Amino acid sequence: MSVLPELDGVTPEERSSIERIRNAALKSFATYGTSATSLRTVAAAAGVSVGLVQHHFANKPGLIKAVDDHVLGVVIAAIAPPIPESGDSVAEMGSRVTRIIADHPDIADYVGRALIDGSPLGNIVFDTLAAFGIARWTRRNERGETRPDLDLTWAALNSLVLALGTLILRGHIERQLPEPFTTPNQLQRWQDSVNTLLREGLFRRPGEE
Repeated sequence: MSVLPELDGVTPEERSSIERIRNAALKSFATYGTSATSLRTVAAAAGVSVGLVQHHFANKPGLIKAVDDHVLGVVIAAIAPPIPESGDSVAEMGSRVTRIIADHPDIADYVGRALIDGSPLGNIVFDTLAAFGIARWTRRNERGETRPDLDLTWAALNSLVLALGTLILRGHIERQLPEPFTTPNQLQRWQDSVNTLLREGLFRRPGEE
C-alpha cells in the first residue's frame, strides 16, 4: 500500500516537503482531531506555505486521505506478516503492537482518536485487525493450542480491545503509572501483562483434556 501520493517524477526536495506536510498533519490530527485542524495550521507546523500544501494535496480531504493511507499502511505492514509456526505467536504480536506505539506514537494516538470519532479510518483499522486476529486464533485452535471451549471470535475481539482500548484510555492509564506509558519499561510491563492474561485465560494448559 502506498503511504504517499503518487510520486513518479517527484524530486527529492518535493518528496521531503510532502512527507514534512503529511507528518505535521498527522501530529495535529492526532492531537486536535481533523475537524479542528486547518491547512494553515498544518502549513505553519511544516514550515511551508498554504499554497504548497494545496499544491501537493489539493485540499483538506486530500490531506486527510494521504494521512489515513499512510497510517493504515504502517499498521498493516507491522501486523500482517505471517508468524512462523514454531514461534511464540502471542509474544510476537505483542511485540509488533508495542513497536508501533514506541516507534510511531503519533500514529498510535491518531488511531485512538479515529476509533473514538468513528471515522472511516477507525472502522477500517478495527475491521482489518479483527480479521487478522480471527484468522490467527483459528490457526491456534487448529493446532490444538487453545482451550477446547474457546469462542474464537471473542478471543480475537478481546485481544483487540486490550490493545486498542489501551490507546484510547492512555491518558487515564498513565495516572496509574510511575512514568509515561510509552517509556520502554512501561510498554514492556504492559506487553508482559497482556501476554500472561492471554496465555492463562485462553490457551489450553499442559495436560488439560
